[in-house]
Amino acid sequence: MNTNLYSNITDALVKDGYIIIEDALDKNLPTQLLNYIKTQTHLKKAGISNSSHLHIDTKRRRDKTQWLDEDNSVQTQFLTFTQELQNYLNRSLYLGLSYYEAHFALYEKGDFYEKHLDSFQNSKNRIVTTVYYLNDNWKAEDGGELVIYNREEKEITKVIPKANTLVIFMSEEFPHEVLAANKERYSIAGWFRVDR
Repeated sequence: MNTNLYSNITDALVKDGYIIIEDALDKNLPTQLLNYIKTQTHLKKAGISNSSHLHIDTKRRRDKTQWLDEDNSVQTQFLTFTQELQNYLNRSLYLGLSYYEAHFALYEKGDFYEKHLDSFQNSKNRIVTTVYYLNDNWKAEDGGELVIYNREEKEITKVIPKANTLVIFMSEEFPHEVLAANKERYSIAGWFRVDR
């Protein structure tokens, strides 16, 4: 267990509500995850929902997703990290996080996701959001940046989706968007949740 990493994440969530970590995990993990998801044919158009009804709205988001599966060894390596982080956050911050869910996200050229919160007003069970990037040799001109705003809609930061960069933030606090990508962009988006 990398207690320094978990401690840094916890301290940043308390102080700022978010953290961006480059070279966050094993340097080989993004390539292994990228190679895996590129072989998959089950990615589906992502929907939008703040109720029990999921619908596709390509004016708001255009990515494709596939949920992570613990039966795959590469995915299990990433999910082991998130389980350890969940335990650390619960011990340190008493968040009562009960589980973690995540999906691969593919943004093809021109795809985007408009500004939104990860925690819906009537369903506040997403507590902490994670985004982990898998893209090799990503450059600023490739687009696809994650833009994070404060509650007053002021831009806080813009994250270039480079491989092995990890972004973590409080789900209810930070509106964010994904700008249009200029080439295929892969990531894992996840949420630590509570049962409410």
